Amino acid sequence: MLEVDFQKKLPDFTLTARFAVREGEILVLSGPSGSGKTTILECLAGLQKPDRGYINLRGKMLFDKAEKINLPPHRRGIGFIFQTYALFEHMTVKDNILYGAARANGRKKREQLLLEVMDLLGISHLQNRYPTQLSGGEKQRVALARALVSEPVLLLLDEPLSALDRNLRERLRGELKQLHKQWGIPFVLVTHCRCEEQLASKVLRPLRFQARVIWTEAEAPQGHESG
Repeated sequence: MLEVDFQKKLPDFTLTARFAVREGEILVLSGPSGSGKTTILECLAGLQKPDRGYINLRGKMLFDKAEKINLPPHRRGIGFIFQTYALFEHMTVKDNILYGAARANGRKKREQLLLEVMDLLGISHLQNRYPTQLSGGEKQRVALARALVSEPVLLLLDEPLSALDRNLRERLRGELKQLHKQWGIPFVLVTHCRCEEQLASKVLRPLRFQARVIWTEAEAPQGHESG
C-alpha cells in the first residue's frame, strides 16, 4: 500500500496530497493544468521534496520530514513514465529498456527481464530500432518496458496518452488496464482528460480553497471549489 500525506508550497498555492493506494488499485489524479498533478508524482518519485509530511510505500518510509528521511529516487522502487517518454534518441530500443534495469541483478537476469517485458508489450521486433523510427504508441510501450524492467513496486504515469490520437488512445488505454492486471502493482496516473478515468479504481480531483489546492479522499473543507 502507498500512504501519502504531505504539503509543498508552490508559487501560486500550497499543495496538499493526502490519499492511499492499495495493492491492485489504479488511482487517477484528474484535474486541469497547474493543479499540482505532476508535482505529486515527482514528490512520490523523489524528484521533488515536500515541505512537510510523509510518503510510505509497503511499510517503508520514503519521505518523512519529522524523521529527516528522504530516500533518493533509485532507492524507492518506483517506475515513472514521463509525459514525453524521455527516451534516449542515440540508443536503440533494447538499450533504452536495459537502461532502466537494476544493475544489481546481473547481466543474465537483466537480459531475461528484457525478453519477458518486450514479449509482454509486443515490442520484441523493435529492439534494434531507434526512437526516431517509432510511432507514438511504440514509444509509449518502450517507456513502459524501461520502467517495468526495474521491477518497481509502484508505477507512476504522467499523462501517458495525451500525445496520441483518439483511436490509439482508446487502444492503449485497454492495454494499460491489461498490463496492470498482469503486473499486479498499484498505478498512479495523472490526466486532464476525464476519458482516462475509465482506467481508475478510484479518482481524485483537486479541491481549491483560498490559496490551497488539496488532493484528498477526505471530505472537502467548507467553501471549496472542485477542480
